[in-house]
Amino acid sequence: MSESRNLNINRLPSGVPKLDDILGGGWPEYSFNLIVGEPGSGKTTLAHQFMFANATPERPALYFTVLGEPTLKMLRYQRQFAFFDIEKVNSVIQFANLTDEALSNDLGKVFEAIVAKIDEVSPKIVIVDSFRTLIPETSTTGTTTVQEFVQRLATKLTSWEATTFQLGEYPEMEIRENPVFTMADGLLTMTQRVERNSMVRQVRVLKMRGNAPQPGLHTIRISNQGVQAFPRMLKPIEEVQTAVTRELISTGVSGLDEMLGGGTLRGNGMLIAGPVGSGKSTLAVQFVAEGVKHNEPGVVVIFEETIPKYLDQAKALGFDLDEMTRRGLLEMVYVRPLDLSMDETLYAIQAAVDKVGAKRVVLDSISGLEAALAPAFKEDFLESLYRLLGALTGVGITILLTVEVTEPYNDMRFTPHPISFLTHDIVLQRYFELDGELRSFLTVIKTRARDHSRDLRAYEVTSNGIVVGKRLSELRGVITAVPQARNSRDA
Repeated sequence: MSESRNLNINRLPSGVPKLDDILGGGWPEYSFNLIVGEPGSGKTTLAHQFMFANATPERPALYFTVLGEPTLKMLRYQRQFAFFDIEKVNSVIQFANLTDEALSNDLGKVFEAIVAKIDEVSPKIVIVDSFRTLIPETSTTGTTTVQEFVQRLATKLTSWEATTFQLGEYPEMEIRENPVFTMADGLLTMTQRVERNSMVRQVRVLKMRGNAPQPGLHTIRISNQGVQAFPRMLKPIEEVQTAVTRELISTGVSGLDEMLGGGTLRGNGMLIAGPVGSGKSTLAVQFVAEGVKHNEPGVVVIFEETIPKYLDQAKALGFDLDEMTRRGLLEMVYVRPLDLSMDETLYAIQAAVDKVGAKRVVLDSISGLEAALAPAFKEDFLESLYRLLGALTGVGITILLTVEVTEPYNDMRFTPHPISFLTHDIVLQRYFELDGELRSFLTVIKTRARDHSRDLRAYEVTSNGIVVGKRLSELRGVITAVPQARNSRDA
């Protein structure tokens, strides 16, 4: 039996770095690929991005437009993107418009024109864009049906030593039934999901011969850089988990450290839950400032306040986060709301963590993040947050999350939010009424792998941050929010 030989497949970069991760390493050279999606989903921009990234004198590109917009009009818009290089146009990149041939109602002529142009240019990259939606599938044009044309073109494109792409608008049902999709080496779908005032673009690799693509839907966004991709990242926790540490670190609030059994474990996720105004953000600022004090860089991710306002509020408490940022020990991340995707959020956080080498991360608040998500991503919220927490805590980063509790003031839930099961420590802040005043207490609901205090302890938000006071032992019914004195002396 002869020895098997491995044939290495050269892969061409897509021009979108993180899209290469989704594709499993890039587009295989000499492959025949289909990029399908509705109008406006980004097919043309993605094809141009690939072409400008890869076209060279040794690898010339040929771009066909068939019954689409005129070439000059297309280029006028495409040159607004950062990847566009005018020096490559009409040198290593050639454009050919086949509108006249297509309007002859004879697809045989269109096919012959494509073959003749390819023989003339001898390109290594061929892109055909896009005739699909403008010719009814049931009609016969000349002696060639659309189905026959597509199949002949696909067969011809696979026979050339060129990396080829065919762009078109195909419904999902036809993807399953049309024989041309079985001939393709790669099949990528681009979609737009519109719900109320938000629109989300996503990409999915249905097929990629020779590669191991990432499954599922991945977020993309079109900016002045072109298409940007955000894979569903991050590595599973079992791939990033380092040795488990028993090191306790301070939260920055001495009384809370005492209640937690000495602080929180490095690499834990800690949830601070409480009503509006209870001091969650104050505790978060103290937590990250405590890390900076011990030369542990931090990241603060906010979804509600703007960065200048957040910095100003922290300075009023005596914490100069701006100065920490200038020293390179803190990175502030403000994620814009309204049409937010979880994938973009995760990458923004990961980039900030990598930039400063963060040891502590604050997410303030989870309620704001959930409210800011585009409707299409709300169903993926818990799963995405689980991936983020697992990836960060797995490499020893300690995370503090805040969440607003909106329950009635006299009703106390010990599982304050659906994400509670994802965290290692839970601290609950509450209001109660006493002597005609609204006061605050906190308690530790859970710690993992160590004992903690069960006390209900009063605290105050002062100009120096949170100060934890004594145990409320002289009162009963504190968790009802309307406590009573235990005896007449206390009264």
